[in-house]
Amino acid sequence: MLRKTLIILCSSFFLFIMISSSSATVNVNIGINVPPPPPPLLLPAPPDVFVIPGTYAYFPPAVDVDIVFYGGYWYRPYQGYWYRSSSYNGKWVHIEEKRLPRHIHDLPPNWRKAPPGQQHIPYGQMKKNWRTWQRDKYWDKHQWKHEEKEHHREYKEHRKQEKHGHKGKNHY
Repeated sequence: MLRKTLIILCSSFFLFIMISSSSATVNVNIGINVPPPPPPLLLPAPPDVFVIPGTYAYFPPAVDVDIVFYGGYWYRPYQGYWYRSSSYNGKWVHIEEKRLPRHIHDLPPNWRKAPPGQQHIPYGQMKKNWRTWQRDKYWDKHQWKHEEKEHHREYKEHRKQEKHGHKGKNHY
């Protein structure tokens, strides 16, 4: 009986060694091509912004890279990809172009060129009010008033030139 137990024990041990040494190795490799994020922006203070005419998107003219604020997020094109962050100085996360908000995707080609007379908006003011401005269409009303003021200024200048006998180009 002792011999039978010893044979069963040895056989079991041998079988255990055989099974554990012949276990199959399975490798699964899933490749997702996510581009590396852009470098962080090192700004000494939150940047002032301009509103991009015809949109509710904002950009900081003093920052030398393309970043745009819209709908509570910052967007940044970098090396052919788009990135999004909740802060102007990053953590930038890749976003597919098809998931960009329409206003970001359809920015005018010269969106970094601020119209003459446009005022800088302090970062804190933009961060605090962007949602209300967008909801109430603030910039639609403000832009109209700005254009009306500009037109009125040109008219006064024209009248002043006429009054002093200067014959110049007619603005109208």
